[in-house]
Amino acid sequence: MEQTVTKEEIIAAVKECAAKLGHAPSATEFAKESTAKKSDIRKTFGSYSRLLFASGLERQGCGYLVTMESLFLDWAATARSLGKVPTMSEYELHGKYSIRPLTRRYNGWKAVAAGMREYILEQNLEGEWKDVLDIIAAEYQPKKEVARTFGPTRQRLSDPQVLHDRPIYGLPMFAPFSFAPTNEQGVLFVFGSVAHELGLCITRVQTAFPDVEAMRIIGPNKCQKVNYELEYESKNFLLHMHPLDGCDGIVCWIHNWPECPLEVIELRKVIGDRVIARDREIG
Repeated sequence: MEQTVTKEEIIAAVKECAAKLGHAPSATEFAKESTAKKSDIRKTFGSYSRLLFASGLERQGCGYLVTMESLFLDWAATARSLGKVPTMSEYELHGKYSIRPLTRRYNGWKAVAAGMREYILEQNLEGEWKDVLDIIAAEYQPKKEVARTFGPTRQRLSDPQVLHDRPIYGLPMFAPFSFAPTNEQGVLFVFGSVAHELGLCITRVQTAFPDVEAMRIIGPNKCQKVNYELEYESKNFLLHMHPLDGCDGIVCWIHNWPECPLEVIELRKVIGDRVIARDREIG
């Protein structure tokens, strides 16, 4: 019987290889130095890049994964040194990484500063990076979004100050949601509220991967167990280094991973369709 290699053993092996070589090994280098099979890496981590991410290692240069933590630290340090939100050209000149990982993640450079602000708040880094929050607040202008969402007003508010000692909510929705989710816990709440109309019955919620077990109706008096991972953005599945095995789909608020090989339930679209249907009934 073939012995199964555990996740911890593979991580230990790649760290040992990195220590021996003096740098994060390439897939070819690791294959020469280790007995771990490609099939084991694929089954456990999904890809070799994800193995390096899970091991706390990264290879720099085109084609290699850079962690969100590394991207944030580099962007924030650049903003701190410049005393302002860096432009693309300024970041390319002073930053350590390419602009591509950030522009892909936030769908353009203009949204990067707001994304970094959310990262600081989500990771509870307000104390260490308060000056960067102030830099972002000086340039971030949410009034356009407010005017677009709630309609024209007789008097525009001046740029509101971001208060760093209290949480940030999503835009208002309708009952029972109150506000759009801004994190994974909010996604769970919305999913639980609409699961039944999606033909799902949630049977288990856990902190381990995958987050949710449910029964899905597949025909008259027929249902089947499915496993879902909850993410605020579908692309976070990659950042969190989840394996494909053992997961049937992603439940998210924002779907921004077009190449995702799994089923994706984008709750933002589900809620939007519900609002349209409700308005038609009223009309």
